[in-house]
Amino acid sequence: MITAHAIPILSDNYAWLLVCSKTGATAIVDPAEEAPIAAAITAHGGRLDLILLTHHHGDHIAATDAIRARFPAPVVGAAADAYRLPRLDREVSEGDRVKLGDSEAVVMDTPGHTIGHIAYYFADGDVLLSGDTLFSLGCGRLLEGTAADMFASLAKFARLPGQTLVCCGHEYTESNARFARHVDPENVALATMAAKITALRGAGKPTVPSLLRDELAANPFLRAPDVARLAELRELKNKF
Repeated sequence: MITAHAIPILSDNYAWLLVCSKTGATAIVDPAEEAPIAAAITAHGGRLDLILLTHHHGDHIAATDAIRARFPAPVVGAAADAYRLPRLDREVSEGDRVKLGDSEAVVMDTPGHTIGHIAYYFADGDVLLSGDTLFSLGCGRLLEGTAADMFASLAKFARLPGQTLVCCGHEYTESNARFARHVDPENVALATMAAKITALRGAGKPTVPSLLRDELAANPFLRAPDVARLAELRELKNKF
């Protein structure tokens, strides 16, 4: 089974250390800062079997080559984005499978934030590495893709099991919760979730991973009924 461990990096990013509990195989998702990621790998025994990239932004890939040099491991990323990612040992697209120990992830094309964004879903462990497509109580800015792209990407996530752990790329949850309460003030599930988020941040703890079932009940972007509403919400959030 795969377990996911958040590594706080930069100002508000997370890289993720994935561990196969049966074999001890490990992976790093979106390594953008060398020192804390190297420390996490070392603390887990110094083994690295795989580096997974979700998209090309520097705050997700900047330390890829430095980590690869210290802990030689193949790098996996989107075929569509290979031209603007660090050198890939494997290029993947929708439906491809990536093994880690005794488990494997299915690759999901999830454009919206960027055109070439991908996510990884490990059914064995119910772990979704959503990058900057889906955040807790939010979604990524539409920097390259369209609202239709994002709506389709979020719909893919919505079909996953409710117990799926959403392992996203940023600690944006507190501000996302304020916006969500603004546009959906009567949502009881959202109010409950927002209170937990406030308590976690007050204690200096991460708010992620979150459960997909909670996101489906409270995240306004996952709850948008159509592309037009998602586009409206995204524009409102940009100005909030």
